[in-house]
Amino acid sequence: MPDHDLEDMKIKISSMKSEVQKEKANKGQSRAMERLKKKMFDNEFWLLLNSPSIPLRIHNRNGKSYLFLLSSDYERSEWREAIQKLQKKDLQTFVLSSVELQYLMGSCFKLRTVHNIPLTSNTDDDKLQGMYGFLHVILHSVKGFQQSANLYCTLEVDSFGYFVSKAKTRVFRDTTEPQWNEEFEIELEGSQYLRILCYEKCYQKTKLNKDNNEIVDRIVGKWQVQLDPQTVQTKNWQVDVIEMNGVKVEFSMKFTSRDMSLKRTPSKKQTGVFGVKISVVTKRERSKIPYVVRQCVEEVEKRGIDEVGIYRISGVATDIQALKAAFDSNSKDILVMLSDMDINAIAGTLKLYFRELPEPLLTDRLYPTFMQGIALADPSAKENCMLHLLRSLPDPNLITFLFLLEHLKRVAEKEPVNK
Repeated sequence: MPDHDLEDMKIKISSMKSEVQKEKANKGQSRAMERLKKKMFDNEFWLLLNSPSIPLRIHNRNGKSYLFLLSSDYERSEWREAIQKLQKKDLQTFVLSSVELQYLMGSCFKLRTVHNIPLTSNTDDDKLQGMYGFLHVILHSVKGFQQSANLYCTLEVDSFGYFVSKAKTRVFRDTTEPQWNEEFEIELEGSQYLRILCYEKCYQKTKLNKDNNEIVDRIVGKWQVQLDPQTVQTKNWQVDVIEMNGVKVEFSMKFTSRDMSLKRTPSKKQTGVFGVKISVVTKRERSKIPYVVRQCVEEVEKRGIDEVGIYRISGVATDIQALKAAFDSNSKDILVMLSDMDINAIAGTLKLYFRELPEPLLTDRLYPTFMQGIALADPSAKENCMLHLLRSLPDPNLITFLFLLEHLKRVAEKEPVNK
């Protein structure tokens, strides 16, 4: 399914969840709430069925193969482990009588009619409500591997029932105890779990995945952590250690709720770039578009437009803060830093710039009208409304918006490659 259809469905589910919570608070269990919950679950099933995109090809002994699409690499590794366990067993064939066969088919049909996909949101337990906002994670180290390898980790979080890869550490070469100490900021949308996957980097071109011609890195460890709002929602870092099969992962977490992360504080700064009005920055720079926007976009188009997960996967927080400081101080080393920096950190710096503007790019004054315009059902009326509103924007906002739109269009054209 196209990404915009998936995003629209996630927005629908999010608003339905809010309505269910309001109904609960006002009336408790009601017929209207039951209908709303059923519709919400139907939408979640649709999302689950249409979002998976990670291939798993299974071959039988007669040479026939089947392609399954899964939501995350974590699931794919669970499938592989289960299959490998079964392959080690000596599975004998056996014959069923016609009565046994009939009974089995009846049981299968009955199971199919009563079984629901085990979605985490299909529960009335308020403790398991999804979290919205920003999760800050520092991945410190992994200890306990027996053999040296080139190791890196990825972080996945769930979003309305399926998991998305959100961050990736650098590769630590030839070690049994990688020490990353890298911080990531991950956006949560109805999330309940964090998954940490550790990979051995494969540099051999002989090990290509037949499904998508990519080199397959081997998962050497995987862990899952439940995000409990009661314990995660603090301003302080919480250090934690999880262990599986003798391997230990040390990490820290802290959480900023959506209410806090969406607050824009009017800036009193007149120097620097971040947190300063876009009109002030462009006037000072004598430019039509802020320098930070132009440079980050150019670097992404130069070497990040084919990067899988560009603008989705989080960059290292310390790298983003270093770039922010360089742009704020108008450092002479900015171009050198940009060429050396991980591309996800550059994409993260661009996102941070827009998030820290004292008001949205579409302005506080026009933002509500934009929201009303985009909700219009008639395509012609919507287009006329949008064009009229865009022309009403101040010049720096309009020119920057159109520049960004052209860039994102070029990124979207590479969707088969960058996912």
